[in-house]
Amino acid sequence: MRLIQSCHLLVVLVVVLALICCPGCNRSENKDNKEKLVTDSKSVAIPEKERVYEKLPENISWLTNDDDPVFSSLAARKGGTFRSAILSFPLTFRVVGPDSNGSFRGAFLDNQLALINIHPNTGNIIPELATHWAFGADKKTMYFKLDPDAKWSDGYPVTAWDYVYTLKFMRSEYIVAPFYNDYYSKEIESVVAYDEHTIGVKSTKAMPELYLRLGISPTPEHYFLSLGPQFVQDYNWAIVPNTGAYQIDEFKKGRFIKFKRKTHWWAREKKYFKNRFNVDYVLYTVIRDFNLQWEHFKKGNIDAFSLTMPKYWYDKTRTRVFENGYVNRIWFYNDLPRPSHGMWLNQDKKIFKDRRLRLAFAHAMNIDKVIAKVLRGDYSRLPQAFFGYGKYTDYTIEPRRYDIKKVESLMGKAGWKRGSDGIWQKNGQRFSVTITYGLDEYMPQLVVLKQDALKAGIELDLEKLDSTATFKKILEKKHDVAWMGWSTGLRPSYRQGWHSDNAHKSQTNNITNTDDPQLDALIDQYRASLDESERIKLSLAIQDKIHEIGAYVPTFMVPYVRTAFWRWLQLPAFHGTKMSQGLFEPFSSTVGGLFWIDKKVYKQTHDAMKKGIRFEPKIIVDEQFKVQIAN
Repeated sequence: MRLIQSCHLLVVLVVVLALICCPGCNRSENKDNKEKLVTDSKSVAIPEKERVYEKLPENISWLTNDDDPVFSSLAARKGGTFRSAILSFPLTFRVVGPDSNGSFRGAFLDNQLALINIHPNTGNIIPELATHWAFGADKKTMYFKLDPDAKWSDGYPVTAWDYVYTLKFMRSEYIVAPFYNDYYSKEIESVVAYDEHTIGVKSTKAMPELYLRLGISPTPEHYFLSLGPQFVQDYNWAIVPNTGAYQIDEFKKGRFIKFKRKTHWWAREKKYFKNRFNVDYVLYTVIRDFNLQWEHFKKGNIDAFSLTMPKYWYDKTRTRVFENGYVNRIWFYNDLPRPSHGMWLNQDKKIFKDRRLRLAFAHAMNIDKVIAKVLRGDYSRLPQAFFGYGKYTDYTIEPRRYDIKKVESLMGKAGWKRGSDGIWQKNGQRFSVTITYGLDEYMPQLVVLKQDALKAGIELDLEKLDSTATFKKILEKKHDVAWMGWSTGLRPSYRQGWHSDNAHKSQTNNITNTDDPQLDALIDQYRASLDESERIKLSLAIQDKIHEIGAYVPTFMVPYVRTAFWRWLQLPAFHGTKMSQGLFEPFSSTVGGLFWIDKKVYKQTHDAMKKGIRFEPKIIVDEQFKVQIAN
């Protein structure tokens, strides 16, 4: 899971907790560092004596999928630079280890293809780095034929040994990544090479929907020539070879990161990648204030801007560039698992150890009023943390509503009394907690919550930190209440965020420090279960238990994407896919890279702006994937 922002600026794409600004490093410094690593290395990743091909089992039934519809446009053209902004610079370019779980991590992961993926409209398996796949009779193993055309960004071919090395890499103590150490030890039993382009990946147990668990990515063994105690430091700013359409071309710490499209990318003519990933460059400039990013967008220095927040869609678009038709707007509904935006209570804090106080806190949060007054009714109330997973979601769970009488009942049973200032007190302690958040845009929502919480006898201190400090505080478990969200997968994932193995320690995703033996047992059973019907039953039981614990207060969900974009940005006629979390994602292998830049329209627009020529304002509303969600 990745941390994401709970203000819904880009629904899933924008993230609260991003990134640090570090002065004075660029691509040439990183290159020199990498050359030193290669020179100093004295061992290869996989010894030659271990490079033995196993015998491929007989009677394997190979599958592929060349039949699903493409989701790109024949009108797409290559060229141009897509300009975007980030609030601060990444803490690291590593995707594992300390400080790697920030928002910008997605840009790296999205440029690293998996063996297979899921078609964003049909839900069927489609090829990526593997052309064919097969399921073992043991229901624990999948076999893959690698695409012989696949290459790393430095020109090396992708081979079976890159997958064998993934297991060694992810199990290494030197990457300082306990979750990955655990997952690749307890969930993945082995990766076997049968020839240069054929592998088998074996789970530690049989399970349904095996393809969702075993579609691992390769690790370039030719690049990581050795692993040692200095891995975290040595590879902090390394530009690791990848298999996707883009690679970092240039960066300046604290200033910008620039990606370049691979002109001769190995997959450019493959069916599900053709006519995608069209811009030559993707430039992320550090602009540390969201309002300042908006000003840059209106000047044409940024190409697209999220209008998810109502004040942007309704009010801030009443400006010349919109009224003159230079900038278009789109409201695009999607249908996908919803990010778990909300308030995360740290149970290691004394005040939240008592479940009655956690429930009282939930009933003191007037989320519905925020939706109605601040968010203009455009958002929906999120009932619980795992919503939108079909059969795996318990749709009977309802969020706890604002109810002062329930607060009073719970607090009274816990032995608390109202003080002279109206705040609940007990043994000299006041019910006063700090909400940690990372963007000024949250302030209007939090002010409403603060005012109504005060009526219920709970004092909220609002702590706005910069993105780096927010990131560190929450992952180090030093917060009282975190205002944030998590991204989603195709199936609910519970262990990272809710199992006691990840509680009471920093740099894990269990930021509520939930430590419940019954919940642990359910999560372990869910993880081990082979039977789909049993997994569904366990999933619902886990969600009920999480709701019962009350350490998470769900807030909002946004079933759409709203974006402003300069008219030179072009979208396919269908605009996006069912699973599109953003229409101008440059990288994602499943839904990204659908847009392109029309150079003629770019020139036409700039000429018109100079001459004062207007175009008809354009607002697109696309409801093809709209799902009715009750508030």
